[in-house]
Amino acid sequence: MSHDSTAAPEAAARKLSGRRRKEIVAVLLFSGGPIFESSIPLSVFGIDRQDAGVPRYRLLVCGGEEGPLRTTGGLELTAPHGLEAISRAGTVVVPAWRSITSPPPEEALDALRRAHEEGARIVGLCTGAFVLAAAGLLDGRPATTHWMYAPTLAKRYPSVHVDPRELFVDDGDVLTSAGTAAGIDLCLHIVRTDHGNEAAGALARRLVVPPRRTGGQERYLDRSLPEEIGADPLAEVVAWALEHLHEQFDVETLAARAYMSRRTFDRRFRSLTGSAPLQWLITQRVLQAQRLLETSDYSVDEVAGRCGFRSPVALRGHFRRQLGSSPAAYRAAYRARRPQGDKPADLEGSTGPVLPGPSLHPDSPVPLQSRRAAASALGSGPALSTTAAASADNGRESYVTSRASVPGQRSGT
Repeated sequence: MSHDSTAAPEAAARKLSGRRRKEIVAVLLFSGGPIFESSIPLSVFGIDRQDAGVPRYRLLVCGGEEGPLRTTGGLELTAPHGLEAISRAGTVVVPAWRSITSPPPEEALDALRRAHEEGARIVGLCTGAFVLAAAGLLDGRPATTHWMYAPTLAKRYPSVHVDPRELFVDDGDVLTSAGTAAGIDLCLHIVRTDHGNEAAGALARRLVVPPRRTGGQERYLDRSLPEEIGADPLAEVVAWALEHLHEQFDVETLAARAYMSRRTFDRRFRSLTGSAPLQWLITQRVLQAQRLLETSDYSVDEVAGRCGFRSPVALRGHFRRQLGSSPAAYRAAYRARRPQGDKPADLEGSTGPVLPGPSLHPDSPVPLQSRRAAASALGSGPALSTTAAASADNGRESYVTSRASVPGQRSGT
């Protein structure tokens, strides 16, 4: 699943300047980076597979800081090139960054800005998006990262239009991907863009991966977010909302519980999470509906009522927009994937969840959570862009969400 910006053709038309060559790919490594993400562009662009019909790239592995670079498991790496080698590359890939809360080295950021100014394509895989954002290369642009880090990216860089639904986002001269394996999806997309479907398919066969995955990150979303959110006073309101999702209430109710006007509450909620409160509330109701569909035999109408939707029609609309299927189809597909003989959790008397999240029994609302755990649910909605749900009608049932990305593609690639 990809998102291709309409600005991509204009950006892609930029010409490389100076010594830069289109076939040269520079991979920028930092100490503390995970080895899996770091190895993805090295494998895709650094191995000669011309015998399989894959055009060859020239790879330059560059250290973003003084080495040796320590990576996962205490391994130490020595990059054969420094930042100066980036000046020859037509594509610069940042596969990961060691910390979503610490700033990257200014020298590396300067090198990225200069490369972009000179027409190079800049790519951030997973947490590498934080390096691109720190360099200012994502300002005003759509971007993605691992769903778990997306709220932090949206909060730290509010001018970036973060969408945690996407496996990758192609905005022409700046591209970002979700976590880990999504880096492979984006690298295959780059090969496809440069050399066509046949070359990308040949490479995918060599890597033993699908040439093009459908779907996005929605299926992986849970309630995990950085702990910094848990200390905010709004956490109490969020905890209450999660405990009462089976009731019908709107954002006005949450604002009143926070002793704020609707406008102030919206602003505080957005500044804390990067997400609109209405979008967050809809997503939490859909998440609860997912769990009930997985763990109970309630009808879709009953599930709608137990998730706070005003009607089954509302549930079906939001469910399809966020997950790309109807509630009934989702339940059927989920049960088809289960081992034979497995029964819904409620039929076995189990109160444990099937997916990450709070324990959920069909005959009870979401149970009481600690303030920190409840607050961690903030921002787990599918769209953290500040444009999401802008047309919602003051929290009433005429909810409007941004276009979902499951299944299929939002625009052609």
